[in-house]
Amino acid sequence: QVQLAESGGGLVQAGGSLRLSCEASGEISAFNNMGWYRQAPGKQRELVALMASGGNTNYADSMKGRATISRDNIKNIVNLRMNVLEPEDTGVYVCMIQFGVPPQVYWGQGTQVTVSS
Repeated sequence: QVQLAESGGGLVQAGGSLRLSCEASGEISAFNNMGWYRQAPGKQRELVALMASGGNTNYADSMKGRATISRDNIKNIVNLRMNVLEPEDTGVYVCMIQFGVPPQVYWGQGTQVTVSS
């Protein structure tokens, strides 16, 4: 069983920064993708940033230049640094890990990020 433990998040003023962290535990392939998705009220869950164990990254267009994803492959930790936050960034940020064929996907419980104007 794979578990994801998230930390970070909270309330921040517009223009501020936040750091999210997520640690995966359990039986995990060394070849995996880890990242963050966002669930805003009334909207579908959307990708924020994703990073493969090999180092490739993928960012939402809205986060390019404002977010940096990094990871520790040995500890299965993924971090997300977000800068110049906007009220539109408000939502529940959920950590994800994906690996295997067919792909197995595991989700964290999510952490709330609220950006006040």
